[in-house]
Amino acid sequence: MSALKRSSQVAYKRWKDTNISFVTSQTDDKSILTVHEEQPGKNEPSNEGVCTILEQDLGDSKNRSSGISETFTVEEAVEAIGFGKFQWKLSMLTGVAWMADAMEMMLLSIATPQLRCEWRLSSWKVASITAMVFIGMMISSSLWGNISDKYGRKVCLILCMLWSLHYGFLSAFAPTYSWILVLRGLVGFGLGGAPQSVTLYTEFLPMKSRGISVILLGVFWGLGAVFEVLLAMLVMPTLGWKWLLAFSTLPLVVFAASCCWLPESARFDVLRGREDKALDTLKCIAAANGSSVPKGRLIANTQTDRGRIKDLFIPEYRRTTLLVWFIWFCNAFSYYGIVLLTTELFQAGSACSATDNSNMEPRCSLECNYLTFHDYVDLLWTTLAEFPGILVTLWMIDRIGRRKSMAVCFLLFSVSILPLYACTQRTLLTVFIFIARACITGGWQVAYVYTPEVFPTATRAIGIGTGSGMARVGALITPFIAQVLLKSSIYLTLSVYLICCLLGTVASWFLPMETTGRSLQESTQSTMEQKNIERPQGSETTESSSNTCP
Repeated sequence: MSALKRSSQVAYKRWKDTNISFVTSQTDDKSILTVHEEQPGKNEPSNEGVCTILEQDLGDSKNRSSGISETFTVEEAVEAIGFGKFQWKLSMLTGVAWMADAMEMMLLSIATPQLRCEWRLSSWKVASITAMVFIGMMISSSLWGNISDKYGRKVCLILCMLWSLHYGFLSAFAPTYSWILVLRGLVGFGLGGAPQSVTLYTEFLPMKSRGISVILLGVFWGLGAVFEVLLAMLVMPTLGWKWLLAFSTLPLVVFAASCCWLPESARFDVLRGREDKALDTLKCIAAANGSSVPKGRLIANTQTDRGRIKDLFIPEYRRTTLLVWFIWFCNAFSYYGIVLLTTELFQAGSACSATDNSNMEPRCSLECNYLTFHDYVDLLWTTLAEFPGILVTLWMIDRIGRRKSMAVCFLLFSVSILPLYACTQRTLLTVFIFIARACITGGWQVAYVYTPEVFPTATRAIGIGTGSGMARVGALITPFIAQVLLKSSIYLTLSVYLICCLLGTVASWFLPMETTGRSLQESTQSTMEQKNIERPQGSETTESSSNTCP
């Protein structure tokens, strides 16, 4: 109360020569300072123009005098709660979403040889099946990001996974080539929202464990790819591709059965103005982890305009957005490029015999070759090559930072494909290709860490969504380089990937912000409405003292 009286006396001296008067009223637990504007010719203050400029909670004064924290943010609450049982459960559920994404991608290289044989498809028709998936992902990535920023991370993730489950299962019953083309495109449309699992996951992670935890999600991608290969080894020889498509939806079924537990992001709820729900979510997480929410009030910063692409191009983020988009493009272009090059170069036997020449026997476009057991083993070894990249990235991401980690991965990829210019034997060819794949895998995982960290909550999902969309553009272009251009010149093909990753190195190095050890930002607006909500039940909210009279 002494502070309140002093502020009233100072204000009175300032306005004593005007028609303004101050009135202090007191309730059971609050003291309110109001301003009255006196009308000319009246002795009593008028009720018009009354403005409450300070509402002081006496209970809060007692808390401050006893040393209890006055306010806390969602970031501070997440840090105080720490990494525990809740985050482990969330890792499993978001990991299942990544496994589903990986299995659908790996499915493309396993099912298409049998589709070629069964329906007598030409090479361009087989390639169109893969292209339709990436086209669907490219179209939907920004849309799912917009939905996530406007309606919630949980809503977006559940919708895109259920969409993928529905059309993925229907793909198993496709009677003709046209149907499989349409249905796989719709599956790709749903999978375009899979990266939003990273948005939700990141917003529940404390700062110290954020980088390592997101990188470890890449393990689920590798596990999904391995599981798809093992499943194909069992199903394809006996039951065929339709049963493989049906069984490949198993992770999506697991996700659908578990998604009711999935919480909404507390950061999103706070930004939308749903402070009570955000606080309840934080309390549940604290209870699951055996910790507690900080004492005091939860500061809520609200922003009504969310999920707008134009917010990515405000002066503070314009350069970052363009560089991040290019980095995502380079990652997908190089990753899927090295995957396709692996198959082409292995079939040719060496890099020197990968191009067409007069000594090579021409191949028929309707050539039908079923995958053998040895082919599945080679696919399995190729997939396992990604795990070393994840382990190396885990070691360096917090030691040298996100930007340098991406730059190192791009640079090592470029160095790894240099020996392919020479006529290397099968063993050395395998070694260098696996190193290159490990490097680009690690670099892409760092991009998944950096992107949600660099963009604020209001545009985080749309930032990841548009970045994923640019990645799909790279994935669409790379088959024409790794499969078509390769037939003309191996050196020109390798040069394209070499230059692309060198440019990716430069783009990573010149990113304006390093996010290692940086808290997640909440809003893009410089002026935000601040609301406080009391942690104990039964308390009331307090308005800011910066309001002015009309």
